[in-house]
Amino acid sequence: MDSDGFSQAPQPGRVEADVSPLGVRPWVWALAALLCAILASFLFAGLQQRNAEQVARQNLEALGSATAKAIADQLEMAELVARSVQATFLASEEVDAGEFEIVYASLRPRDRFSSLQALAYAERRPAAGVNEWRTTLVQPVEGNARLFGLDVAAQPENLQALLASRDTDSAVLSPPFALVQGPGASGRSDGVALRLPIYTSGPPPRTVEERRARMAGSLAISFRPAPMIAGVLPTDAHPEMRVSVTDVTGGGSFVLYDTHAGSVPAGMQTGISRDFTHGGRTWRVSLQPTGAAMAPDWSDSSFWPGLVASVLLALLVWSVLTSRRRALEIAVRMSRSYRESEERFRALNELLPALVLLARDGDGAITYANQAARLKLGEDSREGDLYALFDDAAIGRRLRDPGLQSTTVEARLHGAGGERFWSNASVARVVVEGQPMLLMVATDISEQRQLTEMLGYQASHDALTELLNRHEFERRVKQVLASGEGARGAALLYLDMDQFKLVNDTSGHIAGDQLLVQLAGILREQVNEQEVLLARLGGDEFGILALDTGGEDAARRLAERLRAYIDGYVFVWGERSYVVSASIGGVMLDGSDTTFRDLLAHADTACYMAKEGGRNRIHFYSASDDQTARRYSEMEWANRLKSAVAEQRLLLEYQEVWPLNGKPGQAPYVELLLRLRDEDGHLVLPGAFMPAAERYGLMPMIDRWVIETALSNFDNLHPSGAALPLATINLSGASIEDASLADRILELLAEHRVDPRRVCFEITETVAVRNFSQVRSFIGRLREAGCRLALDDFGAGMSSFGYLKNLQVDIIKIDGSFIHDMLGDPMSLAIVRAVADIGHQRGLQVVAEWVSSEEIRQALVEIGVDYAQGFFLHRPEPVPFLRERR
Repeated sequence: MDSDGFSQAPQPGRVEADVSPLGVRPWVWALAALLCAILASFLFAGLQQRNAEQVARQNLEALGSATAKAIADQLEMAELVARSVQATFLASEEVDAGEFEIVYASLRPRDRFSSLQALAYAERRPAAGVNEWRTTLVQPVEGNARLFGLDVAAQPENLQALLASRDTDSAVLSPPFALVQGPGASGRSDGVALRLPIYTSGPPPRTVEERRARMAGSLAISFRPAPMIAGVLPTDAHPEMRVSVTDVTGGGSFVLYDTHAGSVPAGMQTGISRDFTHGGRTWRVSLQPTGAAMAPDWSDSSFWPGLVASVLLALLVWSVLTSRRRALEIAVRMSRSYRESEERFRALNELLPALVLLARDGDGAITYANQAARLKLGEDSREGDLYALFDDAAIGRRLRDPGLQSTTVEARLHGAGGERFWSNASVARVVVEGQPMLLMVATDISEQRQLTEMLGYQASHDALTELLNRHEFERRVKQVLASGEGARGAALLYLDMDQFKLVNDTSGHIAGDQLLVQLAGILREQVNEQEVLLARLGGDEFGILALDTGGEDAARRLAERLRAYIDGYVFVWGERSYVVSASIGGVMLDGSDTTFRDLLAHADTACYMAKEGGRNRIHFYSASDDQTARRYSEMEWANRLKSAVAEQRLLLEYQEVWPLNGKPGQAPYVELLLRLRDEDGHLVLPGAFMPAAERYGLMPMIDRWVIETALSNFDNLHPSGAALPLATINLSGASIEDASLADRILELLAEHRVDPRRVCFEITETVAVRNFSQVRSFIGRLREAGCRLALDDFGAGMSSFGYLKNLQVDIIKIDGSFIHDMLGDPMSLAIVRAVADIGHQRGLQVVAEWVSSEEIRQALVEIGVDYAQGFFLHRPEPVPFLRERR
């Protein structure tokens, strides 16, 4: 060792050659490691490729199933449209061209089945012992004029479907044939017709001979399969995938659609096929990847990274085996480089990622800047002024204070090219070679600060609508309240969507989320966000804080402008459109000691009063609201409902359902209705508390209370006592989803010895559609035990007729809106008639709701409706065993 304590560096001539293990040269070991690693990479890449092909095969099978289902759904929709028109023929003795046009216009079938070519009716005309099938009604007329007078017998394939539908009384799909309209856009003239029979009036024909004798005509929907199939292909069926659809009925093979017609795809030898049958025809969907789709993609293979790693491994082996000589050489260089302290300081700081600057104390002239500082501040930073680097001049003045020994600040610095960036800078006074200096070490925190700001934004804003969230809105309102005078003239508005649950139930939560996003955009368009704070408080509820409105009248005008603009907005999702409206409650900030919670509760109460007043309106809170009406918000109703159950303040009423065409003296049955007695003894109707019960998951508890109360007092539900033929009980969707409810009902029936045939459970059409599988299982359990099932609000949507085929119900209740309008609206009358006819064909009892006059009752008798219910016939009364509690 030398006198400084460092070992003397070895001389270059003394560096010895490397000795590798087992006497083998280092390059031999490196080459062996390279070959082994390349072999391992190749094997792993092959395994990866086989896994990729297996995943591709699974995706192909899933795509085939999705494609077949999409085409089958289109055929189902075509049949649903045809059956809707068939119902019109069944409901009328004769349908002329005008009525046919009205039915077509009202159904808008091309909105549901866009590939429709023509909707036509062929009339049966016996002639010389042979039936002619002359087409007499056609819609739309434009493009289909050649169909008028056409004898279906001239088209053997079309006639085949007509005769098959006649004999089976079902929808039948024809083989492909040339449409008389000529070739379509693709140049092909292949078409298909879906046919339904039209029989003369009377009970449904039971035998083939009776069907042939009573055949009056045939209804057909014609379309071209190719564009229909192309329109529903999933987006995953990319151009590199061959998709073909073939009619293979009876062993035949007629290509309906082929994305690569006339070509033979290479690559994968076998694709996948999915068969489905509709209307007596079997269609086969075939998918086969082309050569380009299935060619191995070595660009994504792990082979290339493995090859690079192999080379690196070989270099590492070579480096390790030759490290001794290089270590000696490095030791020589380091012993020469780091003898002087200044050189060690400079070399170390050049490598630091932080900005290191050394400046003279006093004038701030920079004498040293490391590489990171030169890159960030510019090469001329070594000739600059340390104090002038700071964007805030006050920091520079502070650093000039000789009494300041060290400090750390977060400030913006002037960078190269005039840019500014945030930094965390530590400055300290040091002595270098006897001269006072300023040493600054700074790190760029721009990304960290940007991330902090982003996290702060996310913490204060709603992720879906990008409006303020509830927490931030509360904080801002509290700031306004704390300002005292600033709160005067401000108004808090509470906005709640009307019937928002309908959008979620019918179109899904994605549609509901999109509606909320669009509503947030509407609110932004109507207000100045510098003067008005917008927030999403949760679900479909929004908070609005309007500052300095000038008084309640101005706040009312703002609320009315928002309400009117929302009321004119139509939300479109897929094939459905919704008319949007909102109820708004408001409260003025009077500068008193009112808390945020009180303000929000007052605004919520006002919003509820707006809803109970008919929805789509505004209401401003006043102190008299609580004293006169005692209205409570949804949040309060949740707790009140639990208390009402515990304190036995829930009540049952019954409304009689009267037979319209029964035998003299036939007794009515009843529907049980729920009521609530509030803390002051006032009767509350379900419309006030049911939304809260549904939102906060209380409906299963309420439904179980109704079921247990009704079954344990069944012979005391009506003055007729044990002679009551039937009582219906309403069930919610949440209860249907409870798998244990059916078992509990069966236990109660046995425990209280109630004949299941005297009990009917009623569900709405919306619940049936939303929970179809659960409803079918639930209905099956109870009907097997003997209970009856009713479908309420029937006819409100086109889905009704489709679900009716698959739901085993005993009673259908026509939606009251059609009954209410049937005397003044021909379409409502036609729908009532069609529902009644279809219900009777299914062997069901048909009930009409909302019967409000003798004229409506008489019209229902003429149509043949079985039962009627409404205030004209009977107003709800308390059940006998609970009357003393009123």
